[in-house]
Amino acid sequence: MSVQSDQSPDRSRAATPATAPAATPEPPGLSDRQPAVPAARAASAGPYRTAVGLHLVLLDSGLVLLGRRRNSSFADGWWHLPAGHLESGESVAEGMAREAREELGIGIDPAGLELLHVLHDLDEGENEGRLQLFFRTPAYTGRVENREPEKCHELRWWPLDGLPEPVVDYTARALREIAVGHRLSAAGWPA
Repeated sequence: MSVQSDQSPDRSRAATPATAPAATPEPPGLSDRQPAVPAARAASAGPYRTAVGLHLVLLDSGLVLLGRRRNSSFADGWWHLPAGHLESGESVAEGMAREAREELGIGIDPAGLELLHVLHDLDEGENEGRLQLFFRTPAYTGRVENREPEKCHELRWWPLDGLPEPVVDYTARALREIAVGHRLSAAGWPA
């Protein structure tokens, strides 16, 4: 799913009157100046668009809930937080509540979610990254259960200082960042 901004008209080009005045010559030296916007950015095809990943960090007595992925084109057999993608027409909080219900069978209050971490992740070979959002909920209703056994082999609680192998790289990174109180990180971007 791509997040899109308003499709407002392009205001970067001035309207051309029906009878345009004759072009005046440029004063000497102006044509030698660098453009105000770097060439790489000026050549952009439009507004930046990115996928948004939603991750639920359920903690209980120093343990975190992870699921082992199954039948997936990404990280099949690896451990990962309960997660999904933001869908069109929903807020990130509503999307996280939907994912918790679909994957775990629990109810969470979107208004009570706490954003723990934002990871701007760029996978090798991609041009645009993903925003990975990691949320905590103070409470939930229902009992945690694997509601998507076709996508998740099993759910287990793991100590934060003893995560299983293999665990999705950006998941491990985000959990390390959360443990030390960092709210923002980036991975995979050129330095």
